[in-house]
Formats: sequence, C-alpha cells, structure tokens
Amino acid sequence: MASASWDPARLPSQQGKTFVVTGGNGGIGYFVSEQLAAVGGHIVMASRSKDKAEAAAASIRERVPGAQVFFVHLDLSSLGTIREAAEKLRRLPKIDALINNAGATNGGKQRSTTEDGLEVVFGSNALGPYALTALVFPALQPGSRVVSLGSMATRIVRLDPDNLQSDHGSYNFFRAYGYSKHGNHAFALELQRRLTAAGSGVESLLAHPGFALDGLSSRRPGINDGASGAQHFGEVVAGIMAQGKDRGAWPVVRAAIDPSARGGDFFGPKRSVAGAPVLVKPVGSSASPDFGAEFWRQAEAATGISFEI
Repeated sequence: MASASWDPARLPSQQGKTFVVTGGNGGIGYFVSEQLAAVGGHIVMASRSKDKAEAAAASIRERVPGAQVFFVHLDLSSLGTIREAAEKLRRLPKIDALINNAGATNGGKQRSTTEDGLEVVFGSNALGPYALTALVFPALQPGSRVVSLGSMATRIVRLDPDNLQSDHGSYNFFRAYGYSKHGNHAFALELQRRLTAAGSGVESLLAHPGFALDGLSSRRPGINDGASGAQHFGEVVAGIMAQGKDRGAWPVVRAAIDPSARGGDFFGPKRSVAGAPVLVKPVGSSASPDFGAEFWRQAEAATGISFEI
C-alpha cells in the first residue's frame, strides 16, 4: 500500500529515468514535466505543437539547469499521428513511465469527429491514450508504469456504456468529457487487471488533479500567462475551492514515482478538489470489471488496434 508520508516538495531522485508526458508543454502536463525534471528525470514531451514544447522546455531548463527535455510530435485525435509517435517512442532506450496526460478540456456545442470518424472528445481523451499505450507497450519493461488521468467529472456525469461516443440524443460537451474520463478510469483499471493476469511487471495507475486552475498556478512566462484579467480574477475567486495546476500535478507525479505505489492505485487531492496527493477511490461504475472489458472491446473496435499483454 502507498505510504501515508509522501511529501510532494521532497521527491525521490529520478536520475537517469525517462518519462513520456503527453501534453507536457502546458497545464498539468507542464508542471508534471517540470517537477520530474527537477529530480533528474529525462522528459519526453509528446505534444501537438513543437513551438509550445520548445517554450516549455526552455522554461524548465531555466529552472532546472541541465534538464534533459525532448520533443515528439503527437496528436491524440489522429490515429496516424499516434502510430508515428509510438514508433519513435519505441526507439527510446527505456520508458520508466508513460504519463497519458493530454486531452481535450473544451469544445463546441455540436458533436464533431476526428479524421478517423471518432467523436472528438472521447476519441482524443480516451481512445487516443488507449491506442498510444497499446502501440508503445512492447517497449515497456518490468517496473515501467502507465499513468492515466482521471477526473472528478466521473462523479457528476452518469456513465452510459452504450453511448460513449455521444452517438445518440442531444450533444453536450461536458457529458462527452465525462464519458471520456469514465473511459480513462476503465482503461487504467482494466489494464492493471490484464497486467496482473499476465504476470507482467508493468503497472497501471490512475490520478486526478482535483479542481486545478491556471490562475492559481505558479507563473511561468509564455506557458500559463495568456489568460485575460477577468479570467484570472475569476480563477482567483474560485481559489477557495481549488488549487493551481502546479499542485494539480502532485497526484500524477506521485502515481509515476512513489516507490510504495502499486498497480491499480488511484491518487487525488486529499480534499477532493485540492490538497496533498493521497489514495482515493474511483466511482463504482467506471471501476467495474464489466465496464473495463466493455471499454476495451469498444476501443479495439473503434481504433482497429488490438492490445495484447
């Protein structure tokens, strides 16, 4: 069981370890990258924008002289791009943790699809990480971890396993987002079940950042200073029940490197929306083995990618 004494301000050395962080150029992913680099981790930012990744890498190197930060192009809404990124990632000497952080957090009022015909939110947030992990998995070794990003949205949006891609009824972005996060939970926990059954030394863990806002985060010029004054003020006011994305990164980092953590563990803020990273429980519906198997079936069918452990 994970230790109760974890201190996010005093992380163990990760010297020589390699962490792939999807969406590592901004938001939660940026601070995950910075915090891991600060204790010696080599960071591979798998991101859509090379320019943003380079700006993020420069920001990290300014704070962590000598930090090793690299870039791989990845667009989780494109299965073709995912295949190209996975091919590059498989060439790395090793991957100590694949952190599936990236995903769509805003969208339109109408249902739209990716170039592969997948609903854009569920496709990017749930099916994309599934596909990437399946394709990178042969490069993982005993001791490697896969960390998936969950969300409190699973407590608000009721799961509908028959409508994960919002094919039926009226479209609502937040509901689609909630479905995608149910998918992330199901994937992480079903992956661990299959890893355990196969006797694999790879582990799958889950983390959620709570209610994390840019306006409450430590300032990083060029990274998180683009909000309007009104937006920043609103986020500061919301701070009575939220935290910055720097602290929102804490549960993700703990899932990636806590030596006492185990496959299937789920970390989140102590007060649900904010606080120190502790073990938490997922909602029963997305943790269900039945839904885990159903998500896996739908993911294989939707992406055309078989994931064999």
